[in-house]
Amino acid sequence: MTSPEAHVHGLDPAVAAACELIDTVPLGASGEVLGRVTEIGDGLAHVSGLAGARLGEILVFQDGKSGFVLNLEPDKLQVVLLDASDKIEAGSEVRRTNKLARVPVGETLIGRIIDPMGRPLDGGDPIRAEDFHLIEKAAPEIIDRDFVTQPLETGLLVIDALFAIGRGQRELIVGDRATGKTAIAVDTIVNQKDTDIICVYVAIGQRSTAVKRVIEAVRTKGNMQRCIFVVAPATAEPGMRWLAPFAATTIAEYFRDKGGHVLVVYDDLTKHAATHRELSLLARQPPGREAYPGDIFYLHARLLERAAKLSREKGGGSLTALPIAEIEAGNLSAYIPTNLISISDGQIVLSSKLFAANQRPAVDVGLSVSRVGGKAQLAPLKSVAGRVRLDYAQYLELRMFSRFGGFGDDALKKRIMHGERTGVLLSQPRFSALRPIDQIALLTALEAGALDDVSLPRLAAAKAMLQSVIDLNPALSSAIADPASVDESHRSALLSCVSQALEKAVSKTDAGPP
Repeated sequence: MTSPEAHVHGLDPAVAAACELIDTVPLGASGEVLGRVTEIGDGLAHVSGLAGARLGEILVFQDGKSGFVLNLEPDKLQVVLLDASDKIEAGSEVRRTNKLARVPVGETLIGRIIDPMGRPLDGGDPIRAEDFHLIEKAAPEIIDRDFVTQPLETGLLVIDALFAIGRGQRELIVGDRATGKTAIAVDTIVNQKDTDIICVYVAIGQRSTAVKRVIEAVRTKGNMQRCIFVVAPATAEPGMRWLAPFAATTIAEYFRDKGGHVLVVYDDLTKHAATHRELSLLARQPPGREAYPGDIFYLHARLLERAAKLSREKGGGSLTALPIAEIEAGNLSAYIPTNLISISDGQIVLSSKLFAANQRPAVDVGLSVSRVGGKAQLAPLKSVAGRVRLDYAQYLELRMFSRFGGFGDDALKKRIMHGERTGVLLSQPRFSALRPIDQIALLTALEAGALDDVSLPRLAAAKAMLQSVIDLNPALSSAIADPASVDESHRSALLSCVSQALEKAVSKTDAGPP
């Protein structure tokens, strides 16, 4: 009996190659479990016949489109589509992948714009992932966490001085529509261009034009090579919008777990909650308050709990979360905002009235709070910012009553004048970040009363010149490099710099009575 090699020997090379290929093909019966679509509509498919599928598992339809298992029921699965398709209909075949939803991670994602599944949206090369990590992961355990001790500087005086944010903190940004919520987050991202922090911006249900503006702002003002953009616009399928914040967090955790520092901006979780409500109502889950399902709190709690400062044994990395939420008519007691306020470590509340009055950023100092960041705030900045919040809140109340007249008391007039100067310092144009040394200088001068007799236009002009004046002072070179080392000698030099900036501002503004 001759062997297969003997039959191949002496044949045409092409025939011989074909014979060798045939020999490698396994012969025998094989089985495959197939499911069938029983119902589909609005991005949600009901699938039967896949009893072994797991929650969150990726399934593939016969046209190659994918979805993930949202709910398990005794006789069917509820599958959320990740790609739009008009070819999926009742009776279509569905196959299991035996894989849970994963996203590519690694250094190659930095500087890229991707969708929640890691597919490029910037027209660049396909992502060469170092690894694929689960989109849904457990939050770090308490024993693996450490205290928040390092500041995350936004460059905005009103936040860094009054509501400091620490690395590893969760600080909610909440306000009415078009009050500058995204502007604060983008300014914070831009301010990290020369730091060791990697920024991840995730757009959930935003208009494509708004997302393009954010990306262009970071590209022109910040460092695109320190940022990752995860985009699920309003036109994306509900499944992509639902996965987006979890995918962005997984991407950020890769860098945190290697000992790095990451900032994640969720823009915004109100739209994410609306997407979850949409899918839950389509899945016929019982609605609760404001028609949201009962697990809406758990949805965002398990997401934001993944933000943490890790212990030294775990590498000492941090993941800072800046979730954004939108409210209507200043109603902070709505369901989603109250959920997020209770989950996060503080909130920056934006006021539509302050925004209309051209106070930008329009931060409401009475309703805003940072419960953790004060521990991480630089000691020199903390020492001069102690009374600013209280004094400014009192000024806002006095200003309201001063419209009726009758304030003849010189002490009250002086307090109002002091509050007006505080308002000028706390107001900042976009992309005009202040360094910690600049903030310490301004608040030191404010505390010393050196600004009370300065006209408002002159003060605004001096504030814009201050950075260049400080850079020219050789006595402050060490303080510029290490703002935490500022002492009394540096404070005197900073006051001198503020005085020089005010003198330079005289020639550019009217030095009339304040």
